[in-house]
Amino acid sequence: MGLYDVHAHVTHPKLAPRVQEILDHARRAGLTSVLANGLNPHDNEAVRALAKEDPLVKPCFGLYPVDAVPNEMEAMGVYYPRDPAPPFTTDEAIAWVRDHAAEAFAIGEIGLDGYWVPEALWDAQEQAFRALVAIAMEADKAIVIHTRKRERRALEVLKEMGATRVDWHCFGSKVKLARQIAEHGHWLSIPANARRNEAFSRMLATLPRDKVLLETDCPYLGPEPGVDNEPANVAVTLDYAAELW
Repeated sequence: MGLYDVHAHVTHPKLAPRVQEILDHARRAGLTSVLANGLNPHDNEAVRALAKEDPLVKPCFGLYPVDAVPNEMEAMGVYYPRDPAPPFTTDEAIAWVRDHAAEAFAIGEIGLDGYWVPEALWDAQEQAFRALVAIAMEADKAIVIHTRKRERRALEVLKEMGATRVDWHCFGSKVKLARQIAEHGHWLSIPANARRNEAFSRMLATLPRDKVLLETDCPYLGPEPGVDNEPANVAVTLDYAAELW
């Protein structure tokens, strides 16, 4: 059986210089697909190029929820520790995803973020989110969700729009809400730090098994703290799932 990493950032500056070595590690660990999730037009281009070079990589084009309102955040003087990228507007980022949606394996990561984004910008952020969900549904693509502090609202929007092919990556809200999401028919992907994270352990142990996917969110959330994560570590989470099950 082949393994999938359904959420990875192999174009991240920490990993990009040795990406072929990382992908070789993934193959040796039994992976047959690494879903590389883009964050903005510049990162989406990098994901697109890598997917053309290596068939292990499946491209996912998205717009990180914080970057859905970049100019507004800057105007308000809100600091967010983002990686440097050429400037872009929200409309440009959405247009890029629309223009390349047919090439994507999935649309993501996209979503709502109330941790970094002030409430005054939530409506603008949601407009961008709705536009991206609509693009995914029109192109018949799955959706990869990132939410923080706005999980319930994101679920309301997805229900209203009728989105069914949805994976909630690295879900950080209450396990009770995770179960409601699974009952609604969506999937949740568990990262490689599950053994040392009580909430992820509980989700892995109690969610319907056919609604559980595996991810790394590399280079973040590895099995060991302080060590860059990589796609091969979904095999580590699989071993842990086997123990729990």
